Amino acid sequence: DFSLQFPRPATIMRITCGAKWFKKHQKPTHGARKCTIPEKGGCSMTGIYQHTLDAKGRLFIPAKLREELGDTFYVTISSEKCLSAYSTDNWKVMSDKVNAMPYVKQKKMRPLFAFAARCELDGQGRILLPQNLREFAGLSKSVTVVGSNNHAEFWDSELWNETYPAETLPENIAAVMEELDF
Repeated sequence: DFSLQFPRPATIMRITCGAKWFKKHQKPTHGARKCTIPEKGGCSMTGIYQHTLDAKGRLFIPAKLREELGDTFYVTISSEKCLSAYSTDNWKVMSDKVNAMPYVKQKKMRPLFAFAARCELDGQGRILLPQNLREFAGLSKSVTVVGSNNHAEFWDSELWNETYPAETLPENIAAVMEELDF
């Protein structure tokens, strides 16, 4: 955990996405999450959640991911048949990287920005997913929301159930760990 000690030994401040304060030896309240340094892209999104798209195309965003995505965030297409959601901060980091590319390379990123939607949470913690994004990912009713480090992914639940078993095979996990020098 990233924490700072203050002169008064009875307290510590744990930096979280919600910037909550805790007394020493007190358990964090519900929703407190470990956060990376904001300059490096914000919090790490984790977990798998099952939700339902309503008739108007609204999707409930899990509370743990709402903390990290914020009240306003960006949803766009992905390299897989799912959608990716980025906090405003992570979207800016990505946008800045694209802006630093030569124009020819920037053009390759055009679909990512052309299909992007700025989404705002309503009072019930839902976002309205535009029809073109729902069609791209094949989202109709059952949606699996997956935390994926610096972003969240929205998958059609049937497609996710076909995808994740291959990704979680021990040999695939071992290959990833080796690639990351773990």
